[in-house]
Amino acid sequence: MNIPADLKYTKDHEWVKIEGDHAIIGITDFAQSELGDIVFVEIETKGEDLNQEDIFGTVEAVKTVSDLFMPLSGTVLEINPELEAHPEYVNQDPYGKGWMIKASISNLADVSTLLSSGQYQSLIGK
Repeated sequence: MNIPADLKYTKDHEWVKIEGDHAIIGITDFAQSELGDIVFVEIETKGEDLNQEDIFGTVEAVKTVSDLFMPLSGTVLEINPELEAHPEYVNQDPYGKGWMIKASISNLADVSTLLSSGQYQSLIGK
């Protein structure tokens, strides 16, 4: 199970890469493995201001649809354009080509509520 130490995590299985006052967000390797083959990613929140834990989109696997939760309050600046044609990138490379959104961070204090890689490993029992 790949849980990079340089990222932050949520209890809802999103990962966050903090870059100053911006963040790149996706779902974890654990989440994609639990979901199975991802067939569709729907994110229509570009330009929207969202609060921490608001839904920013959904991911559809063969047998289920799961909500995607905003790990930090902020504005969705960019949606990964590759995921429309290649949702399988989320399975193949969840921390690279499978990233989902880039967002501004409106409340840097939210970062302190995120989990470290060790805390996330404990959460998922790995």
